Amino acid sequence: MRTFQFRGLSVCCLMLVGLLGMALPGEAEAKKPNILFIVSDDTGYGDLGPYGGGTGRGMPTPNIDKMAEEGMTFFSFYAQPSCTPGRAAMQTGRIPNRSGMTTVAFQGQGGGLPQAEWTLASVLKKGGYRTYFTGKWHLGESDYALPNAHGYDVMEHCFLYHCNAYTYGDPEWFPDMPEKMRELFQKVTKGSLSGKAGEAPKEDFKVNGEYVDKPEEGIVGIPFLDKYVEQSGIAFLEEAAKNPDQPFFININFMKVHQPNLPAPEFIHKSLSKTKYADSIVELDTRIGNVMKKLEELGLAEDTLVFYTTDNGAWQDVYPDSGYTPFRGTKGTVREGGNRVPAIAIWPGKIKPGVRNHDIIGGLDLMATFASAAGVELPKNDREDKPMMFDSHDMIPVLTGTGESPRKAWFYFTENELSPGAIRVANYKAVFNLRGDDGQATGGLAVDSNLGWKGAEKYVAGVPQIFDLYQDPQERYDIFMNNYTERTWTLVGFNMAVAELMKTYAKYPPRKLQSEIYTGPVTISDYERYEDVREILKKGGIAIPLPTGN
Repeated sequence: MRTFQFRGLSVCCLMLVGLLGMALPGEAEAKKPNILFIVSDDTGYGDLGPYGGGTGRGMPTPNIDKMAEEGMTFFSFYAQPSCTPGRAAMQTGRIPNRSGMTTVAFQGQGGGLPQAEWTLASVLKKGGYRTYFTGKWHLGESDYALPNAHGYDVMEHCFLYHCNAYTYGDPEWFPDMPEKMRELFQKVTKGSLSGKAGEAPKEDFKVNGEYVDKPEEGIVGIPFLDKYVEQSGIAFLEEAAKNPDQPFFININFMKVHQPNLPAPEFIHKSLSKTKYADSIVELDTRIGNVMKKLEELGLAEDTLVFYTTDNGAWQDVYPDSGYTPFRGTKGTVREGGNRVPAIAIWPGKIKPGVRNHDIIGGLDLMATFASAAGVELPKNDREDKPMMFDSHDMIPVLTGTGESPRKAWFYFTENELSPGAIRVANYKAVFNLRGDDGQATGGLAVDSNLGWKGAEKYVAGVPQIFDLYQDPQERYDIFMNNYTERTWTLVGFNMAVAELMKTYAKYPPRKLQSEIYTGPVTISDYERYEDVREILKKGGIAIPLPTGN
């Protein structure tokens, strides 16, 4: 009898162990992290506390300072040189000329991010993520180009343009504008858009450049937009906390600090310097802090990878309503000032606190990094099942301190460029497109000697400028060839990097440009010489976009 009971117990134990063994793989599988991606607009590299700004520049940033203390701060993190390509690169993990999103999108233009492109949201959806978008999109106006058509389950208070675009039809800003022109701008300018995936977007309210906050009357001014972005983001976090078993991806995009900087009323003169830009930085920091506090209050912080950055370098040629960068150049150029941006990552238990990173990393790499964190394999074909490639590297080893950055080079592009206007390989940088420069090289840091966004493309004949970004991060001393620091040998490495890039275009052709650019000039000689130019003129003429800034 005892033997039978012993054997029965043994059988039961064996069955239990077997069941436990079957359950172990599922239990051992790491929980997918939530991902909170925060993006600000036109924020200068030197504006924030972790980068030498903050209180010392009259604009305290205690919340962003706290993020840097808790995570990893990047000092060689790169964006693209303006809003639309910068945001396209982060969303798609692809150089903007591959998606056709190279030039700033503006109202009335339509079009936008092609349906075939993958985004952070559509890739993470493959991993079971709940996805949400709020704030600045700036990737086109057509329904197929909006967040809710690109993998986001919900978009709320989505804004399609840069802040100053909302002032064009405002009679308080431009009273001299002809009335018919004003009617045109008011007609084509879309306000706050919201909608679920698969639904037509609805307009919540129009936007102007005034201190007015009356959504019930259909109008909200620029100063109040980030209030709605913050509220939407927090509301999503509160809802997501009710379903902790499903991971989420939320992309919060604040409108500040793109000019014109109109701080919300409660932030006017709250900075030490009492300027509009500094007040707006204080507002931005506060709103980011509110989101981070809510994440913690809801018990979500420990399971969430947080990443903060901005879309492009500082737009210095709108001084004093602009960000600060210690680097040469401005938004719209291939100089460091137009491309090197602040970035901070927090991931409790994965990223050690207080880490300062100097690897070459960029917004392009968020796609592969987020996908890796979510356990999702990047697609080999686009959403129309045609072969495509990503320009994204998995930075999880960098975040976790288990390896170095797999990225060794960075390519700088402006608008219509297929070959890069500048290249960084390791600590050396070659500059081919001198756009934005108008004066002596040593005076290039001064705003009045930098045409910046307005500067024409100006390519060197064959010998680029070469800079050592370790010793000369301000790109003041060209060391390609002189009698004491010749670095002509670096061109070999640059040529190899560009050659590999150009091969990819043959295999994966770029998409058609989605935004209008200046395609001239066309000379009389061209007209007489090329029959195809005549055909182009007959069919569509030469595209000259409206002067919308950037």
